[in-house]
Amino acid sequence: MSTTPLGLNDDELVACVACGLCLPHCPTFVVTGRDTHSPRGRIALMTAVEHHGAPITDDLVDSMMTCVQCRGCETACPSGVEFGHLMEQTRAALAKAGRIAPWWQRLALKLLERRQLLLVVSTLLALGQRLGLVPSKRLGLPKCLPIRRGRLQPTSNPSVPPETSPNDVWLFTGCVMDAWQRHVHHASKKVIEATGACVVPTNGKAQCCGALALHAGMAEHAQQTARNVIEALSGDVRPILVNSAGCGAMLKDYGNLLNTDEAHQFSTRVFDIHEWLLPKTSSLIEQQSAQISLSRSKVAIQDPCHMRHVQRNHDAVHQLLEPFVELVPLNDDGLCCGAGGAFSVLEPELASQIRDVKVAAVKSSGAQVVASANPGCSLHLANAGLDVVHPCELLSEALDVT
Repeated sequence: MSTTPLGLNDDELVACVACGLCLPHCPTFVVTGRDTHSPRGRIALMTAVEHHGAPITDDLVDSMMTCVQCRGCETACPSGVEFGHLMEQTRAALAKAGRIAPWWQRLALKLLERRQLLLVVSTLLALGQRLGLVPSKRLGLPKCLPIRRGRLQPTSNPSVPPETSPNDVWLFTGCVMDAWQRHVHHASKKVIEATGACVVPTNGKAQCCGALALHAGMAEHAQQTARNVIEALSGDVRPILVNSAGCGAMLKDYGNLLNTDEAHQFSTRVFDIHEWLLPKTSSLIEQQSAQISLSRSKVAIQDPCHMRHVQRNHDAVHQLLEPFVELVPLNDDGLCCGAGGAFSVLEPELASQIRDVKVAAVKSSGAQVVASANPGCSLHLANAGLDVVHPCELLSEALDVT
């Protein structure tokens, strides 16, 4: 157990040579131009505390908490600096010191693990929206939360009992996405079924993945959540498909988070839904309907950072959608949209400035709709007035399996 102030891995810390190649890929540096809002500046502050006895000041806390944790710097870094790991360790140390993660944030994160309570609270928020009592934009909420969601049932196959077919897959439904975007789960389920697979939604069996807790510095909370998910989905070898980029990245990283054989084995079962669907594209094309809605003829894909920079499988979405819709490129080199899990709620001004860059890229592309495979990104961009859908919704429309 490290006794240093932040408990950082020294090999990871000294790997940064401050070359600056990460700067154009850091969304906070792009909009502020401040070095303390860049990866190398943040690492310099970490080093000052860890090696030179510098105090943990408010400015240091601000520098760490204004990081979106997009990890675009990792993709750009020629030295292979594991910035995401350094930031997670730093935030965990700050949380233990009581400098971040106040009680209300901890309470909100616990709510994510209480599915029925989360659904009730979400429904009450939806009713409050209809009555004009909820400041949705300020809270980063969807403009119109659902009151009814539609029950998500396992695939019905008269010849094969649910949860016993060798073609079964789990569909990880999560927490916020299940409450606010269950229509995406319905579309995902139908597209998976079009390949001949039987789908078993996790529903309340496995709830929050723990990503938001880890981002907030609550490492022990995230580790316990990971154990709960692994226990809930243990006992079989069925693939676990995830249609949320952030959740998928978290589930795939359980092995590193817990460092147990069971967690490493669990992570090998996790697939982003698009990488799982990609080898089955030919079977989907055979079922394609004759015509796709003209209003969605030009589509720009917003690559969620946890798909582009963490899972590094964003090409799967592009390849999967290409036969079905007309794709137009975004000339922003995949820069973060500013959602960052809860970042858009905790740092709304900075998140909006980052989003403005993405919105400008979308508008200049001529796209009529944006496809995003992460709930935080889609909600953040939709609140800027863009028409945002999940890639599986486009596939569902193209296959006429609505």
